[in-house]
This record gives sequence, C-alpha cells and structure tokens, in this order.
Amino acid sequence: MAKYGEGDKRWIVEDRPDGANVHNWHWAEKDCLEWSRNLLCKLLNNLKVLDGEGNLFIKINKVEKVEGEAYVNVRKGKIIPGYELNVVLSWQGEAKDSEGNSLLKVDGSVEIPYISDENADEDPEIRVTVKDEGPVGKTLKAAMFSKGKPMVEEKVRVYVESMAKGGPAKEELESKKVEKRGKPVVGVSVKSEGSVAPVAEKKEVKKEGFKSISLTEKFSCRAKDLFEILMDENRWKGFTQSNARIAKEVGGEFSIFDGSVTGRNVELQEGKLIVQQWRFGNWPDGIVSKVRITFDEPEPGVTIVKVIHTDIPEEDRYGNATVVENTERGWRDLILNKIRAVFGFGI
Repeated sequence: MAKYGEGDKRWIVEDRPDGANVHNWHWAEKDCLEWSRNLLCKLLNNLKVLDGEGNLFIKINKVEKVEGEAYVNVRKGKIIPGYELNVVLSWQGEAKDSEGNSLLKVDGSVEIPYISDENADEDPEIRVTVKDEGPVGKTLKAAMFSKGKPMVEEKVRVYVESMAKGGPAKEELESKKVEKRGKPVVGVSVKSEGSVAPVAEKKEVKKEGFKSISLTEKFSCRAKDLFEILMDENRWKGFTQSNARIAKEVGGEFSIFDGSVTGRNVELQEGKLIVQQWRFGNWPDGIVSKVRITFDEPEPGVTIVKVIHTDIPEEDRYGNATVVENTERGWRDLILNKIRAVFGFGI
C-alpha cells in the first residue's frame, strides 16, 4: 500500500480485490489516522467481556496504541480507503471463588498486528498475552481469548465498514451533495406572481471522452534491435522488472506490467511497424485503445521511434481524470527511457 502523502511512482494501475488503493497515488487523500484512533477508542475502551460467568470478570481497559497509516481517497464522489494499522489494547481480569472472594487479579494485552484494507474481508489476527502465567492467569487468558476475541473482531469490522463508507470524508461528501442540491439549475426559470423570469439558455457540453498522445524518440541502435526488444517477453521482464507474456504473431495476445496492461497484436512488420490493441486493468469495461509504433532508420545505427497511442479514456473506472497524463509518462519513463538506459541505446 502506498504511504499517505507518497504516490506510488509506478505506472502500473490495476484493479485490487479490496478496492484499496494500492495504485491510486494521484487521488486527493484525506488523512484518517487520528480519526481512526478516536473511533477505535470509542469502540473498544471499557469493553466488558465477562461479568461473573464462571466467577471470572474480564474487561478491556483501553486502546494503548494505534500506529501505522490510514487515509481515504476521494474524487468525484468515489471512495477508496487505505489503511495498515497495528493496535494494542490493555485488559484486566479477576477470578473469584464461589463466595466472591478474589483469587487473582491479572493484567494483559491484546495486539492486533495488522488491520489492513488488503484484508478487509477477513478477520484480523489477534494475540492475547497475560503477565501472570500461573494456572489461574492462564484460565483468565484463555477466557479472554475465547470470549474477547469475537468482540474485538466485531468492533474491528465496524471500523472497516466505516472506512469503506468514507470515514471522516463521508460528512464532507454528504455536505457537498446538499450544496449541489441547493444550487439553481441552469435553464430552469423561477416564476413569481405577476412576473415571468427569463430562461437561461442551456449550453450543450460536448465531451469526447477519449484522447491521443504522440511521442518521438531517437535511439542509438538498429531498428530491428528495438523492434525485437518490444516483442520479446524476456527483455520486457528485464527492463521493466515485472512479469510479461508476449506472443510474436499477428492476432497473438500479450500481458505486460504484471498483467496491468493486456492486448493483442494487430499488425507486425519486422523492424518497421507494430500495431496493437492496449487495455489497462483499471479502465471502464469494454474500452480498448490502439498503439501504433513506427521505426525509421535514417542512417545505420540511428533509429527514430514514433509512438501514437489513441482512444485513451479521459477517466478510469474510479473517476480519476489523469489517465492520459499517466499513460504518456509511462511510455516515456517506464518504456522508452528504460530501454535506452538498460540496453545502452542513448544518444
């Protein structure tokens, strides 16, 4: 998971089962760590576990520590939570005899080492310790684990659900919706008695929804060498440091950047032309772009490569509007410049 305030500098942008955000560095983020501390304290402080059952009395005293990071990405009403927390609780227990006399009082701790958006649909690991490891202490520890663990899991689920709804950003989103509902609508007239309000002309906004990029780079190599690098999965693995699978025939499929980009070969002319369909995993369903790469060798050992990438959506499935910018940066920094540096084709 990318740390709060730090973008994941990789170009790879893919879907994750948790919806987290491990690759949404470009989204506006709201820090939720202090809010998380407050909510967990509210949920877990002074939580009664046993109140006399089996002559045992156990309660969680308070949340002693909440460390890690927690944030919510919010863009255009979309919510993607991210968090990795280590939580430590203190608990105390007392065993009494049948007449109500105290046999032993103990103190202990409960550690939840990893509450994460990556495991939002799973109950976290919970560790229970006790300072007195004698027979009565062990009995209290076992009771704390068997009875207290489900209670702690339930409270953690409340926290996870709250983060999924936006955490502290939820109120902000709801207030914006109220503001939006309260604004006058362009093109709607407001009539008062005895007067007719003029109707504002409704402007039609035309949105293409797709854009293109074009890059031209010069390399110190033969055109056929550069063509072979772009069509060889082992070399892709080498200069991108990620998994790749590339078929070398027309109609063959490919998968690069650990499966974040997939596609199909449309036209191949060795040393001259590559035409492919490209699709990123975080794009809306059904959208496929087109990549056309031409190789020109004006003199032996000098190759000019031109990349034209068309039909790139302006927004991904989450509403992020920097898809074109990220795609262009990816071509330049993670493909073309990497090839130049790794294979020594610089000019």
